[in-house]
Amino acid sequence: MARHPHDTPTKPPQTPSKTPLFPGCVGVRWDAGDAARRWLGSCSGQVARSFTYNAAMNISDLISRRATDIDASGIRRVFDLGAQLKSPINLSIGQPDFDVPEPIKQAAIDAIRAGRNGYTVTQGIADLRARLTKTVADEFGWDFEGPNPEHSLFITSGVSGGLLLAMLALIDPGDEVIIADPCFVLYQHVIRMAEGRPVFCDTYPDFRLTAERIEAMITERTKIVLINSPSNPTGVVNTQAELDQIVELCQSKGIMLISDEIYDVFTYAEHRVNGTAPSAAAKGRNILLMKGFSKTYAMTGWRMGYVAGPAAIINEMTKLQQYTYVCAPSMAQAACVTALDVDMSDFVTAYQRKRDMVVQRLSEVTELVVPGGAFYAFPKVPDALGCPAGRFVEDAVSKNVLIIPGSVFSQRDTHFRLSYATDDAVLSKGLDILCKLMTP
Repeated sequence: MARHPHDTPTKPPQTPSKTPLFPGCVGVRWDAGDAARRWLGSCSGQVARSFTYNAAMNISDLISRRATDIDASGIRRVFDLGAQLKSPINLSIGQPDFDVPEPIKQAAIDAIRAGRNGYTVTQGIADLRARLTKTVADEFGWDFEGPNPEHSLFITSGVSGGLLLAMLALIDPGDEVIIADPCFVLYQHVIRMAEGRPVFCDTYPDFRLTAERIEAMITERTKIVLINSPSNPTGVVNTQAELDQIVELCQSKGIMLISDEIYDVFTYAEHRVNGTAPSAAAKGRNILLMKGFSKTYAMTGWRMGYVAGPAAIINEMTKLQQYTYVCAPSMAQAACVTALDVDMSDFVTAYQRKRDMVVQRLSEVTELVVPGGAFYAFPKVPDALGCPAGRFVEDAVSKNVLIIPGSVFSQRDTHFRLSYATDDAVLSKGLDILCKLMTP
């Protein structure tokens, strides 16, 4: 009987071999000569079904080293502990305790109802970008005008999204990025995701990242210096003179300076210059300035930030955003135009009062650098207790108080982070417990 041309051949031409045609498969083995290749072509794709896998797939082997080299955030672990407690006193959360102001909520609702739910252009909607570029130009004298402007600006999915895009745009494998120790936990990981190397600059005991300290860490591989003022986790605010010196150092060495100013509005009165937060952008023009809406307006879940800087770099970051985040949330962008007109000064005043409460109470029992901004304090675990900060945090959790061990932010385990972005009564109760724990 003649074989139908689509029937599977009964047997291929073969030459014995120890090498399988398809690695990981068993079955007929042969050297792929001309006859075998002709036989394979006649199979019409059915040959794959005649083979079986040697072993079951090992999913863990598929996970990249990039992922496995990153530990889960210690902050998240504390959150998980808190979920097991009944009515914990939560002094761990890095977000405001107030809600998004009503005019901003309404603007987002109006945008949704008006059908502004699709993609926006990658760089962000025109009216929001126009407002922000005018603000940056007026405050710092940056140039966004003309056919070939010196600077540009785009809207990001939070400052964290901007940081990742900056690292991807600037870092080649092995490039070094100088960051403070302690610093925001995300920094070292976005650097490593881009195959860079984080270099920790020790700022103990005053937590001030200065040009002198940075210069001692610079090598021929240094590509970026990343600063954060006001700081997470310490609340320290650099003076304008300190920032100017860092700008001058980076300029002289050909190093890109990234200034993360997500907490700029939460800069307290004694540290403001002409009513605004000190900024590296006041002195530097060849820097990346990163700001956002998440902390200022309590919209941490809306993922809204922006980056301004040299146009050539912003263009590359925008291109990378096109293939990652695509764009920031459309309705949130529309609402942020309204947010720029909302006065948050009463909230800042309230948080300054909370800061004063924390300083007054904790300074009686331990060493504490007075926070000048943000909504964190970074007290030291008293030496007299004879235990690392991680153990102290466990003791606090056992008393129903959630705080973050300093080792999450630092190479050291001597301090802990406390967030005072909470109700005054809750804060007071938590401070009572912490003060008792810190008293030998």
